[in-house]
Amino acid sequence: MRSSHNLDRIAVSFDDDRLVANAGLLLPATLGHHLGLGGLVDSHLNLGEVIGSANAGDKLLTLVHSALAGGDCIDDADALRAGGTAAVLGHRVKAPSTLGTFLRGFTGEQIHQLDAVSAQLLARGWAAGAGPGTEPFTIDLDSTHCETYGLAKEGGSDHNYTGARGYHPLLATGAVTGDVLHSRLRNGNSTSSRGGGTFLTETFARVRGARASGQLTVRADSGFYTHAVAAARKHNVRFSITVRLYPALRAVIEAIDEKEWTAITYWMAGAAVAETSYVPFAKQGGTSVRLIVRRVQRLAGGAQLSLMPSYEYHAFITDRTGEMLVLEADHRRHAVVENAIRDLKYGMGLNHLPSGKFKANAAWLAVQVIAHNLARWTVRLGLKAGIVNTKTLRRQLFSLPGRLTRSARRLTLHFPTRWPWAIRFVAALTRLRAIPLPT
Repeated sequence: MRSSHNLDRIAVSFDDDRLVANAGLLLPATLGHHLGLGGLVDSHLNLGEVIGSANAGDKLLTLVHSALAGGDCIDDADALRAGGTAAVLGHRVKAPSTLGTFLRGFTGEQIHQLDAVSAQLLARGWAAGAGPGTEPFTIDLDSTHCETYGLAKEGGSDHNYTGARGYHPLLATGAVTGDVLHSRLRNGNSTSSRGGGTFLTETFARVRGARASGQLTVRADSGFYTHAVAAARKHNVRFSITVRLYPALRAVIEAIDEKEWTAITYWMAGAAVAETSYVPFAKQGGTSVRLIVRRVQRLAGGAQLSLMPSYEYHAFITDRTGEMLVLEADHRRHAVVENAIRDLKYGMGLNHLPSGKFKANAAWLAVQVIAHNLARWTVRLGLKAGIVNTKTLRRQLFSLPGRLTRSARRLTLHFPTRWPWAIRFVAALTRLRAIPLPT
């Protein structure tokens, strides 16, 4: 049966200044306002006399809100200039050409200034209730590869160890919260550990500066083995670090008595965990730590378990107290760092680094981190919920269309009737507006 409603008869006209395509951005924009993000940028970021240095707060907020709306390149910010969007965001929305000039004006000094903005914003977000307070807090350290194409990317045209061109940023994230605590862009050919010690020291200072007073623990893969252990010991932070199976270490593991292995529930049969002591950096006078090992029986012929079992070992060292199986399961949860990285790449715009200049791309990374954290805090402070990925937030809340009206000198933002998540939106907005403004 043919429908009587003919889509070909619908006329199209782009002529309403009151419409807002992403009116739900009112939520993170309100949070950013109550955390004083624009003021932090204006007070900390000084680009000097370069072209594009004026109105830094408006420009950075335009980039942040574009990322929250799903923009993954500079030109996508133009969508925020349509209709009445600027009234919802609370700042002047800048043109893409202006934003590109702004990003290209960054130097190393200004990247550090932007890092200071991010650190202060973390402190304010956590002070508003998004932080761990006195509870123990685990920091996950990792790096990722942001692939680029061609030879025009400064610092991104080098091949990494996988043979791909791109950048190799460092990231520190909150294990439970998904917050990005610190970030640093590096050349594509940087090793995993490059700058890791200094980066971790800065991360610990940020977390403590944000008044996280509980016991800190850092989890990391074997690429950060040396730097992570040294930094953690220096700053009284507990560690849980994967170790590479060098022949000497493998001999220590294989010397563990069979009676010491405890079977665990795992994705395949034959998995077990055992513990022994180990002295890392023995030649430098290292002290003994716990070596916890998970073993998994290798498959023979792709299906049947071998009659003479051989094992794959996955070992880590730690200076934490606690039951062996609990610590082993916790160390495996280091993999949650990939969720934050994936959200930065595919929920925000980190999968595309838009400029040919390294410092501009470093500023772009900082923008994505700020946008990511605003989304996380919108969930915790506004929705009172756990981790919700940005794509879900965008579909349910941020991309909500609206229409602005004015009556008696008061603006009203109208949303569609029967919106499935309307109650959650109103409750979140009320909570976010209750956060005290910075003095």
